[in-house]
Amino acid sequence: MDREAKEEYFVVIQAKDMGGHMGGLSGTTTVTITLTDVNDNPPKFAQSLYHFSVMEDVALGEPIGRVKANDLDIGENAKSSYDIIEGDGMDIFEITTDAQTQDGVIRVRKPLDFETKKSYTLKVEAANIHIDPRFISGGPFKDTATVKIVVEDADEPPVFSSPTYLLEVHENAAINSVIGQVTAHDPDVSSSPIRFSIDRHTDLERQFNINAEDGKITLATPLDRETNMWHNITIVATETRNHSQVSRVPVTIKVLDVNDNAPEFASEHEAFLCENGKPGQE
Repeated sequence: MDREAKEEYFVVIQAKDMGGHMGGLSGTTTVTITLTDVNDNPPKFAQSLYHFSVMEDVALGEPIGRVKANDLDIGENAKSSYDIIEGDGMDIFEITTDAQTQDGVIRVRKPLDFETKKSYTLKVEAANIHIDPRFISGGPFKDTATVKIVVEDADEPPVFSSPTYLLEVHENAAINSVIGQVTAHDPDVSSSPIRFSIDRHTDLERQFNINAEDGKITLATPLDRETNMWHNITIVATETRNHSQVSRVPVTIKVLDVNDNAPEFASEHEAFLCENGKPGQE
């Protein structure tokens, strides 16, 4: 018998007295026979190959796709667990079972980077959780499918070559002299040109300028170490093709001393000498 082919049978039973001889009475009843399920069918993926695409800036834990292994059995016998058993993204992705739908849900567990790797191939397996030992010979009670995941490029902000910059300049440096340079690049494949600027909220006196094209910082007004030894400004890098992509970096400028101040006595001194004093006398 096969429940998956026919689940219910209706049987008419007749009873006769007097051994079925003439004059005897009879009665009939209908009996419904319902077959209960046993786990005698393996899960089977609806397709052997799945294709998904995902943006490289997707949040960790975000679902990127679902796979489905169908099982002709019902109830507990139809439940399956999903695993990633092979592939070049086993540490990047994970798969869990949706308890409501019995789908395999693929999620991102580590950050993606289009510029480093543009696609992944996984082999996923669906296996029955409850296996009836009476039907073990009819196994294996599992199936596999291939999942191909394409990573799509997301526009990322410029990246500075250093997280911070420390520059040094002598206090007698000439106006418009270059005191340092910052560099940044667009990490995207499109590689948009970058323009540099100074956040003037960090340089209210406009003591410095920056070349928008090459990031060279120049002196705009004279420096005085005795007045201000340190200057802290913020440089902004903006993509020319997408002005919303902006990065900032702190730049610390140390003013170096030069000998531009004559010594001075802390206070005035007055001395008295006798007219008949001798040389060397204190």
